[in-house]
Amino acid sequence: MSNYINMTKSELIAEKEALIKRYNDYKAMGLKLDMSRGKPCKEQLDLSMGLTDDPDYIVDGIDLRNYGILEGIPACRKLFGDLLGVDMKNILIGPNASLSLMFDYLAQCYSHGVCGSTPWSKLPEVKFLCPVPGYDRHFTILEYFNIKMINVDMKSDGPDMDSVEELIKDEAVKGMFCVPKYSNPQGITYSDAVVRRIAALKPAAKDFRIIWDNAYCIHDLYDEGDELLNIFDVLPEYNNEDMVIEVCSTSKMTFPGAGISALAASDNNIADIKRRLNCQTISYDKMNQHRHVSFFEKVGGILPHMKKHAEIMRPKFEMVLNHLENELGGKGIASWNKPRGGYFISLDVMDGCAKRVGELCKEAGVVLTTVGATYPYGNDPKDSNIRIAPSLPPISELDLAAQILCTSVRLAATEKLLGE
Repeated sequence: MSNYINMTKSELIAEKEALIKRYNDYKAMGLKLDMSRGKPCKEQLDLSMGLTDDPDYIVDGIDLRNYGILEGIPACRKLFGDLLGVDMKNILIGPNASLSLMFDYLAQCYSHGVCGSTPWSKLPEVKFLCPVPGYDRHFTILEYFNIKMINVDMKSDGPDMDSVEELIKDEAVKGMFCVPKYSNPQGITYSDAVVRRIAALKPAAKDFRIIWDNAYCIHDLYDEGDELLNIFDVLPEYNNEDMVIEVCSTSKMTFPGAGISALAASDNNIADIKRRLNCQTISYDKMNQHRHVSFFEKVGGILPHMKKHAEIMRPKFEMVLNHLENELGGKGIASWNKPRGGYFISLDVMDGCAKRVGELCKEAGVVLTTVGATYPYGNDPKDSNIRIAPSLPPISELDLAAQILCTSVRLAATEKLLGE
């Protein structure tokens, strides 16, 4: 592999000409390929069709069709308690998406404060720490509430904790978003040391809350998946039981938009949230909660079900990674992670080239996640990060999309190095 950085001008020109020919061949195909979001594919959705077969509606003497059971049915709370490693009394079952749980919780903080603190809306400024690159939906929520976002660089084992520990000395910093296992988009799982440092934080703000978005808690691609230390086991060591609000959902286990979500938190936080829920709803969809419990029992549990997802996802990830290695490896123009789970691959191209890569891909019929979306306010300061979502396209289309992506990365690099 020739390193582009070491090429002469004439070699770069020749390389660019060859790439343009290849690129134009792709454009002539009139393709419409989508790698923009982490949507499960049809084969993954088919795995959960058994959800629709359960007609029962009287469970443990409870008529699931009626009002009541604000916290969620006991069997569903136990299901998520076992999954997250917390007592079911510290679980609340929510609507179809954990995004709603996060939005509603921050709305509560904004309007009524945290466990009796001053409502954030009445403070002169509220700030949140955002590990980057990160999940664009987190940033959208914070921007909606006019909460100032502060970038914290991700390292190979989680957020830069030296920066976090310094930034939380500011009382205006009220929280941090985290995707602790198979982070979106890099696929990084926080190390035990990082989880412990997070659990041990002593922020100036007494109402500081970490939103622990454990979206990919069991979304392993391989039998030997990453292990994440349970932060709720560590928090009591530092008298920080109230600092973390954890969320997850079945969105990428069963049906996105028709699943269930769950929130795990301390006794104090659960009580605080229930005060708001008592005004917000009578109960969430108990029939759907029961359907999920019954379905997972029928298929032998969540973990065997997720292994079937992995069998569909793994070849797609490996195909994209092989293309990146074969076409970009050794050229000095890109780097990427090799996640062992989750839904994304994070690709870093030459500084100043990501938007151009996005443009080239779009012109050739490949839709990527909006370049810049992995940073607050859509502003990637280096214009280098691209989030790849391999899950949705059929593998034949994904193969072609990955080729076009790699060609676009190489073409953008030659343009930059030639000063164009």
